[in-house]
Amino acid sequence: MAVYHVTEEQLQEIIRTSVTEALSKGAFVVPVGVSNKHVHLTREDMNVLFGPNYMLTEKKKLSQPGQFAAEECVEIIGPKGSFPKVRILGPFRSKTQIELSRTDCFTLGIKAPVRSSGDVKGTPGVTLKGPYGTLTVSEGVIVADRHIHLSTEEALRFGVHDGDRVSVRVGGLKPGVMENVLIRAGEKYRMDFHIDTDDANAFDLHNGDLVIVSKE
Repeated sequence: MAVYHVTEEQLQEIIRTSVTEALSKGAFVVPVGVSNKHVHLTREDMNVLFGPNYMLTEKKKLSQPGQFAAEECVEIIGPKGSFPKVRILGPFRSKTQIELSRTDCFTLGIKAPVRSSGDVKGTPGVTLKGPYGTLTVSEGVIVADRHIHLSTEEALRFGVHDGDRVSVRVGGLKPGVMENVLIRAGEKYRMDFHIDTDDANAFDLHNGDLVIVSKE
């Protein structure tokens, strides 16, 4: 079998041609946001872990309006292993949710399903430990489905709707296509393509990298 060697310059030209062709067919470009393992808490669970009426301390604003990474972290304890310092994201949620990569699940000994954020019914539970107390949640562990956030205006401009599924094409030295990516569109969102660390490593993607979204 013949082996063809492509120089970096040739590769970049292939990528540029691919991008131009895709955009001419109605595709659009979005930035990447890599999401490490993290925890969303209810007000009640926060009380158990950090004490009554304890408030989260904002460390850094996130891409989505009103959301932030907090200074506070918790320990996640599973049947086989644990993570001693996992960051909490705010604000508080109506349901406690723990978002992990598949690799994280292997470490903890948990078999979590791929779900959209907020869809935690029937998912595995886990033990959380904070400075004030320890809590075992009966459900809430998910591997987050790949998704693209768009504002209502952005979705209208690109001709997609909340709940649509699209394909994402990645260039670079580890190119490929991610299919069946969920569109989450609404006034509370801003453009960002959210993937976990497993997907980021597989495609050599980093925060701020640009990918091509195709409606085909």
